[in-house]
Amino acid sequence: MTTAAARGLSAVRTVLDGGTVVIAQETSLTPAVTINATAMAGGAYEPATLPGLGFLTGRVLDRGTRQRAAETIAEELDDRGVALRVATARHTMSVTCTCLAEDFRDVLDIVLDIVRYPVFPEVEVAKRRAESLNALRQDHDNPAVRAVETVFELLYGTSHPYGRRAKGTESSVERMTRDDLLGYHAARVRPTLLTLVVVGDVPASSAADQAAVVLEGWKSAPVSDEPVPPPAPAHRQERTLTIPGKSQADIAYGFTTIRRLDPRYYAYFVLNNILGQFGLGGRLAENIRERQGMAYYAYSAIDPSVGEGPLLIRAGVDPDNVQRALAAIDQEVSALGSAGPTPEEVSQSKEYLIGSIPRMLETNDGIASFLQTVEQFGLGLDYDRRLPGHLEAVTLDEVRAAAAELLRPDRAAVAIAGP
Repeated sequence: MTTAAARGLSAVRTVLDGGTVVIAQETSLTPAVTINATAMAGGAYEPATLPGLGFLTGRVLDRGTRQRAAETIAEELDDRGVALRVATARHTMSVTCTCLAEDFRDVLDIVLDIVRYPVFPEVEVAKRRAESLNALRQDHDNPAVRAVETVFELLYGTSHPYGRRAKGTESSVERMTRDDLLGYHAARVRPTLLTLVVVGDVPASSAADQAAVVLEGWKSAPVSDEPVPPPAPAHRQERTLTIPGKSQADIAYGFTTIRRLDPRYYAYFVLNNILGQFGLGGRLAENIRERQGMAYYAYSAIDPSVGEGPLLIRAGVDPDNVQRALAAIDQEVSALGSAGPTPEEVSQSKEYLIGSIPRMLETNDGIASFLQTVEQFGLGLDYDRRLPGHLEAVTLDEVRAAAAELLRPDRAAVAIAGP
């Protein structure tokens, strides 16, 4: 195996013989250790004919292995006061937990057993399938979920990996079998697609050595994934969904943006902060919630990723105020897109974003998530030290150019769900 170290967070990166990357960061915040095992096994890689397969695979992943029944896993974790979390996102499937430093090796064994050797028992597949179907029915009655799902469909189309519903459809979930889950796990959860991050009160070299012992003999061929296709050319689309009996309407208003490694990323990041994050929610909240009192919440979020991720504006409003709120969003988007931000807005946003970096790294869990992102996009182990400089270097002209390119109401996708 090969090892490289960096200053800053002092994280140590080790590539095991099977291809798994181990990143270890020793901290003395508490006598505890956070374990984050993340595979490139998110919903973007599931078959288009079985949307939601990645989600259901994650739901059953910890329900039994070759060596441990689901009850045994639960008991061993409970005895050590450990809560395990399995989460499936657009590109990743993560198994995370925090344990006492003295329990690190035992818990590491359990986590990597779950990652490497799940058996997906028929009874557990059936149980989790039923839970997923119930969750889909609840989502169908949730205006916020319906609005977001619909705006993603409008932005990307249902055939695009980002346009599919994360939990799938009732039809696709009902068709999923144990063999489907086994096949998806075998294809996507393999050593060359796995990054293990260990952060806490354990020596970095020891963490890598112990992981190497647990994962000894696990090998697979590298995977060459197809690139995420670009979204279709944007034009204004609006869709209204009627959900009877609700007291609130939810608006989702979005654009497709850029890939995470695009050089314009930092300008877009600052732009989003100005639009819908800074202070109580940027320009959006200042207008819609504070000045006009129309929204229960109003903000924006940006998520550049492996493919062109979205910038999504969200607002929850009284049903009588939907059209006024939508007009106010159009107004703020148009004004920022045409005139750009002020020098003061750019300066204050950069200062705010740079100041938030230490807070992001205050906990072991926060450091682990940060290091997973660093590895996923190849940002380098010194990224925590370089990030402030990237943000500081953003110019007013760059943010204005990003605003002019992105913030055009005639290219927005809009979904409104409510009574």
